[in-house]
Amino acid sequence: MTPKPFSLPKYKQTFKSTFVSLRNRNYRLFTIGQTISNTGNWLTNIALTLLVLKITGSGLAVGIVSALQFGPILFLSMSAGSIADKSDKRRLLFWTQGLEMAQSVGLAILAFMPHPPLAGLYILAIISGILLSLDNPLRRSFVSEMVPKEDIPNAVVLYSTSVNVARILGPALAGLLIVTMGFGWCFTFDAISYIAVLICLRMIRPAELYRKPKSCKTNEGVREGIKYIFSMPLLLVNFAMLALIGTLAYNFTVTLSLFVTNSLHGSIDKFTLLYSVFSFGAIVSALVVARRGLVNISHIMFGATMLGISMLMLALVPSIIVAIPIIFLVGVSSILYMTATTTMIQVEAKQEMHGRLTGLQSVFLIGTGVIGGPLSGWVADAMGARVPIIFGGIACLFAALFSYIAMWYFNRANAKVLNPAE
Repeated sequence: MTPKPFSLPKYKQTFKSTFVSLRNRNYRLFTIGQTISNTGNWLTNIALTLLVLKITGSGLAVGIVSALQFGPILFLSMSAGSIADKSDKRRLLFWTQGLEMAQSVGLAILAFMPHPPLAGLYILAIISGILLSLDNPLRRSFVSEMVPKEDIPNAVVLYSTSVNVARILGPALAGLLIVTMGFGWCFTFDAISYIAVLICLRMIRPAELYRKPKSCKTNEGVREGIKYIFSMPLLLVNFAMLALIGTLAYNFTVTLSLFVTNSLHGSIDKFTLLYSVFSFGAIVSALVVARRGLVNISHIMFGATMLGISMLMLALVPSIIVAIPIIFLVGVSSILYMTATTTMIQVEAKQEMHGRLTGLQSVFLIGTGVIGGPLSGWVADAMGARVPIIFGGIACLFAALFSYIAMWYFNRANAKVLNPAE
């Protein structure tokens, strides 16, 4: 009798396919460093939001600090993406990560003061936004240089998973440190976390990177990136959805902090608990996407639809206890949408366009916070903290409907071109 070929047990096959991109040494190092550093980043984001809320008690002030953090992305990220396409990303990341470490030290110094100056916090928030506008497209486009082409979809999704692991650890650590040690230690731990990412970047082997071809001048690169998007219906629809959802729905640090403290009358630890549950749902969703490869336009539409429905459900909850399972669903659907969107960009687009397109994605998703953050804060002050979440849910549903109609139109037009007799 011929022996059966050896095969791994099903659960081991599932594990191997889910984490396949980690077989690449450079990517493993990058993921370790970024998980630690992103934990510190989320620690700072939450702590800064709550510190401003404590100082001012104003939803608008919280929205303003969000706008200052993410506003520079709106104006700089596309050019930064073009720079990323023609630069040594590893070397440039040493500079951006080092400067972000110094910015966290500055926040720690201010937070240890008896009365932290709001203007100083705003200035450092702007500096953070400027650095993030360059750093974000660098990190995200660097992912595809550390793995072979067949591993790119999995690597992009696992990077998103590592970010969401940090979104659990960071807020939870923020809540613990704020209550027990104070705001200053949050920013101190963030500064220390950058040591790990700098060490991991140093250990990456340049000879084992999958380098992209050098691109054109920065200004030409920006124009080419926009022109390229308009030439591809899938990308055009994708970015149109991002613009709407990024502006009105993806302002969770603003909307959730105001929702928990004002509408549900919760404390800082309740907010960090809910944010950690939200992030845990995001991790579960990202691992499912990594396993099943959910990266086409139908998954993007489904993710946007579920995000809209779950946000509307969240806006109606009467208490923290009821909010826990609902916010888990918000986390699941938000990352189903986001990972499918990000992976499609890196799979569908030419490799030499990745930096510019991830930069533009940052503009639509994060940079639009310069509008959405203050708008959400103002609406919460004027109409109640539930209303911005309702607006965000409606925006997601409208974006999903728009994408369905737009893709139907593009597919019909393409069919007529291929079969003019029909």
